Amino acid sequence: MTAASPLRVGLIGYGLAGSVFHAPLIAATEGLALDTVVTSNPERQEQARAEFPDVRTAAGPEELFDRAGELDLIVIASPNRTHVPLATTALEAGLPVVVDKPVAGTAAEARALAALADERGLLLSVFQNRRWDNDFLTLRGLLTEGRLGDVWRFESRFERWRPQPKGGWRESGDPAEIGGLLYDLGSHVVDQALVLFGPATEVYAESVVRRAGAETDDDTFIALTHANGVRSHLYVSATAAQLGPRFRVLGSQAGYVKYGLDPQEAALREGLRPGPRWGAEPESLWGRTGAGESPLTGGGTPVPTLPGDYPAYYAAVAGALRGTGPNPVTALEAAAALDVLEAARASARDKVTVTL
Repeated sequence: MTAASPLRVGLIGYGLAGSVFHAPLIAATEGLALDTVVTSNPERQEQARAEFPDVRTAAGPEELFDRAGELDLIVIASPNRTHVPLATTALEAGLPVVVDKPVAGTAAEARALAALADERGLLLSVFQNRRWDNDFLTLRGLLTEGRLGDVWRFESRFERWRPQPKGGWRESGDPAEIGGLLYDLGSHVVDQALVLFGPATEVYAESVVRRAGAETDDDTFIALTHANGVRSHLYVSATAAQLGPRFRVLGSQAGYVKYGLDPQEAALREGLRPGPRWGAEPESLWGRTGAGESPLTGGGTPVPTLPGDYPAYYAAVAGALRGTGPNPVTALEAAAALDVLEAARASARDKVTVTL
């Protein structure tokens, strides 16, 4: 690798995470080249070659590790249960790693991976893409500017209406699969809360299985008390017949309410790729700030939503690999979120508040 040559990326997994998120974002990032896609599914191999004509395909990760010297980065977008063993093998082969969230099933495993990466002097980054959602970036700006005063309560919802289970490992009841909404969507809302308001000291959760035939949690609520006194109320659900606001943030001077999801995932699913106006949303979806009135009855002032920017994650990874910037999401940050998720699982099971 020379300073001008692109960093060659091997991508393990070409399901939803690999094909919709990672491959398009890697290919769109200056300084990165999608070299190889690993999937045992012949149809997905064909799909990868059709979408990225220069890409090589491999049926298993061992083919990738056999030519580790030809690669500069491994991205792991395979099922959750494979994250730790594959990341360990990659690091031991001398390769920097990006792992989709959750990086591991436990905080202890995440910290062990972080220690291995440090020992080898290698990058280990976690794909927490929703730090680059449009609403999250907008809210961070409002907080930086002090527009809400002291924040008292942060409400965050990632809700869907999927009354019929889809099946697959994400909805498996086998603990080894690390499925369920707590670890899937919960990884996002907890990470965002910790980034915005710092470490949590207490965790309370309610987690249920509502749908007939479902094997793992599909409707979960998490309440956090942060060390700075902010309370976070986090909701993840596949059974929400009416969707609440994505964010409702209440402060001593004003509140911020924002409905609707960041448009980037939908755009990527439709085959659109980063370019001009990427991540922008119409004015009709802007959130509002104000006090004493409901935004749904015209109260408050519209706040232009900043464009979402998932491409910034891989641009930062490329910078970190070249020594020009920091790791955008460290494994230790992911471990802190896993501390909360483990506490939430224990709280829901034992019906107690857990102190961290």
